Amino acid sequence: MSDVKLPFQDRRHAGQELADKLAHYVGHPNLLVLALPRGGVAVGLEVARALQAPLDIFVVRKLGLPGQPEYAMGAIASGGVRVMTPLPENTVTPEEIAEVVARESDELVRREQTFRGKRPPISAEGRTVIVVDDGLATGATMRAALLAIRQQRPLRLVAAVPVGARDSCEALRDEVDELVCAAMPQPFRAVSQAYWHFPQASDEEVTTLLEQARQEREQMIRANAARAASDRRLALLSEPASQANQADPPRPLTLQEGLLKHLQPLAGGAHDYDALLDLIGPARFALLGEASHGTSEFYRERATITRRLITEKGFTAIAVEADWPDALRVNRYVRGLPGDADAAAALSDFKRFPAWMWRNTEVRDFVEWLRGHNAGLGPEAQVGFYGMDLYSLFTSMQEVLAYLERVDPEAAQRTRYRYSCFDHAGEDSQAYGYAANFGMAPSCEEAVVQQLREMTRRAGELAATSGLARDEAFHAQQNARLVRNAEAYYRTMFRARVSSWNLRDDHMAETLQALDGHLATPGGPPKIAVWAHNSHLGDASATEMGERGEWNVGQLMRERHAGDAVLVGFSTHHGTVTAASDWDRPPQRKRVVDGLPGSWEHEFHQTGQPRFLLALRDNPALRKVVEPLRLQRAIGVIYRPETERQSYYFHTRLARQFDAMIHIDETSALEPLDKGAVWHEAHQAHPEEAPETYPSGL
Repeated sequence: MSDVKLPFQDRRHAGQELADKLAHYVGHPNLLVLALPRGGVAVGLEVARALQAPLDIFVVRKLGLPGQPEYAMGAIASGGVRVMTPLPENTVTPEEIAEVVARESDELVRREQTFRGKRPPISAEGRTVIVVDDGLATGATMRAALLAIRQQRPLRLVAAVPVGARDSCEALRDEVDELVCAAMPQPFRAVSQAYWHFPQASDEEVTTLLEQARQEREQMIRANAARAASDRRLALLSEPASQANQADPPRPLTLQEGLLKHLQPLAGGAHDYDALLDLIGPARFALLGEASHGTSEFYRERATITRRLITEKGFTAIAVEADWPDALRVNRYVRGLPGDADAAAALSDFKRFPAWMWRNTEVRDFVEWLRGHNAGLGPEAQVGFYGMDLYSLFTSMQEVLAYLERVDPEAAQRTRYRYSCFDHAGEDSQAYGYAANFGMAPSCEEAVVQQLREMTRRAGELAATSGLARDEAFHAQQNARLVRNAEAYYRTMFRARVSSWNLRDDHMAETLQALDGHLATPGGPPKIAVWAHNSHLGDASATEMGERGEWNVGQLMRERHAGDAVLVGFSTHHGTVTAASDWDRPPQRKRVVDGLPGSWEHEFHQTGQPRFLLALRDNPALRKVVEPLRLQRAIGVIYRPETERQSYYFHTRLARQFDAMIHIDETSALEPLDKGAVWHEAHQAHPEEAPETYPSGL
């Protein structure tokens, strides 16, 4: 039985009672109290006071069921975390879920800005974090918060509420290191029933309480500093003269001093990347990243390095973060096969959002160069261009069918029957995934596995041959593999981000392994340059991604090939980028916010060097300098500067993440081949100015 007497007078009283249950944390080092606004802030203030800890907020939004908003079908939290509750009946469509998520995401951002103002969030990394709310009913919002906060790598995570439903409290025990539900009345009807006075908290109340907590914290810090200074003065007065005159130990190098000592400036000359090619040496896989999907310099320098890998080190393939069937048309063009008149036409199969990732001027120019390089070479000596992503579920089905209709109509009929399992989704991959995950339609898992087995047997029969028939069988097998992996990806994407992320990167690594086997010749194995985002190619085990159970291509390739895989990252401090404000929206030319203080981008900027290379792998002294954990920016196809810290930064240990890092301090937006009015107008009107709506975008 709980010794807490209900009802509480108000949230303040509840916070005091809760603080008593947390008294063992008084004086605990690196303690942080995070309150869930709005109602949790008044409770959190009392807890923070009693424990002498800083108070901050962590914003979570319930996803209310359409038409029944009081019923939680899930929740979202800062950092992009989404928790969904399986629904017993087919009551909600993916479009309705997307509408609720978009609305609540906007409200989450608004509350962050309203409550926090310009003050950055307090980092949870390495701290004991106590997450507080005024009560626990279903537990969806608390669970979303805990999942998001766990990604920040706290030392210890505690969930604490004055009152909660027993079932909900018990369900959270495995999510935290300690759970405190001060009272668990039975029967439990509602959180409000545990309070005499339980008004809805307002935005103004939250901001007032946070300001009050901040002022009290500053007063305590000043008082502690004054006491510490007084203690030091007393210690100096009593210190023997001989001890006071001892020389200080040698000062270690600062991060800036270490970077300046070891960085290699890039001046734009022909020998800029000599050191990088020396580092790559005889390796067979060069993984070349990017810190955004819309920065011109990342694409241009990556192409420059790849040209040298091809001409000087005999690289024979390029695998990119694109879908297999879309890239295949480019592969035909660079090999001089009939079809397209120029590179821009060869890139035309990149139609889906975000088309600018591959339909841009930098890729166009590289593809033209590659076609010229391949001209006159035999098929086995030509350099190919391949995709390794898995979004083209329905396109790949069509490619498998088209191949079989040419070579084996009876097999095509069997395949058409297997793939008919997807007909109810209307070529909407997410609709299939949602329906299969929540039991609204049958899973097609067995059908796609059977089809892949058949295509693998067919490709195996031609493996010992050479020529067009073998290549076509391999391409069809790869499309069948993509269908199998994409089916699993879309089926799991509504469960947890970790599962779907790992499936996607597993597929990319599997594609690289398949290419490695297919392109091998009697003269030896192939050498492959890989183009993808830093988040895919930097070793995930050296970042907070690994802490939350994610792995990626870089980690998998290191584990399988050790020194035969070299990982190269890119970064920038400021400039412009091509990105969208929302999924499926047109590309815009956006200004990139300056790198956050303390981030790798900021530290690189502080060197004063506009462009440089850090060759990390074989330099123990440099690796020691960049070993500590710091924030690193990762911009995808969507960029909203108003959520810069929450959405685009994660912690990394650079020395373990990459073998080399290339920093370009100021960068410019990638130029799409299909700019659209939005990108064109932004470029022409104020090419060097942030728009008037920055940073809110409203």
